[in-house]
Formats: sequence, C-alpha cells, structure tokens
Amino acid sequence: MTNPIRHQAIFGITGRSGSGKTHLLARLLPALRARGLRVSTIKHTHHAIDIDKPGKDSFVHREAGASEVMLATPDRWVLQHTQPDAPFTLPDLLARMTPVDLILIEGFHTTVPACLEIYRPSVGKDPLFMTQSNIVAVATDATDAPEAVPAPLATLDLNDTEALAAFILERAVQIPVG
Repeated sequence: MTNPIRHQAIFGITGRSGSGKTHLLARLLPALRARGLRVSTIKHTHHAIDIDKPGKDSFVHREAGASEVMLATPDRWVLQHTQPDAPFTLPDLLARMTPVDLILIEGFHTTVPACLEIYRPSVGKDPLFMTQSNIVAVATDATDAPEAVPAPLATLDLNDTEALAAFILERAVQIPVG
C-alpha cells in the first residue's frame, strides 16, 4: 500500500549571514502561535554538526552502523538519520515532519518556492533578491530600502512582526510531500 501524498504549507526566511534570520524567527513563532497555529521550523546549515558525544550510547549505535538513532527523553525526542549517498533535500525532510499548519524554513534558500529576505544594508553584503526569483518580499530596517527593492517585490518593515506574520500566512505555499 502506498502512502497518500499530503500537502504542507511552507515559507522561507532567507538573508545573508548576520542579517537577523534567527532573531526574526524567534519573534514570528510566538506571533503565529498566538493566532492558534501549529508551526515547525527547519534550520539548514552548511556546517558539520554533531549533537552526539563520543562514549554515549547513541553515539556508539551510530558508529556501529545504525542508519537511524532515536534519542528519547520524557519530553522530547530527536532522530539522527545518516544518509551517506547524497545530501538531504527539502522534500525528504518535509516528508519526515509531523504535519502542522506552517513550516518556516531558514536556509534551503534556492529550493523554497517563496521566501522573505531579510536585508540590512548595514551588514555590508549584496542582497539575494537581485539573483533569486523565489524571493517574494524584502523585510528591512533601512528607511531608503523601498527605492532599492525592485517591483513586484513587497517591502516590509522588519520591526513589524504582526505585519510580517500576516504576509507570510498570505503567501505560504502548499507543496506536496509524501
């Protein structure tokens, strides 16, 4: 029996390093939850991380060849999945997540169908909206930014969390996962 394909609402938060993506997510999550929504996140990084420690049982399991190791506590669990053949794709990860109302994605900026870019000229880096077609809006704290952002991109106040939450809910994309 095959699994039916389900749909998941997703929206990306992108921007250059140091622009404030994580800080914005930390403000958006309570605002979206206050609206009664269940929201999850995916954070993509290019850096190698390891939540395991040598000598711990879960580390020993993984090193011995387990393709997945689940570490469970009374109030939380984490699943470590090893995929040596190819990098994970966004659809792979979304299919593993419990369905919620919205998944906000920090990273995977070229594969998320709709993204909000945080752009702060003070960071000193070029904006991504000049080269990425999946950016649908720019959130900034620069007062002269609307002139710099090309149409049809929306320009939003980075400090207006409620307006950003409303925009994200209007523009979140339903994608098939399964």
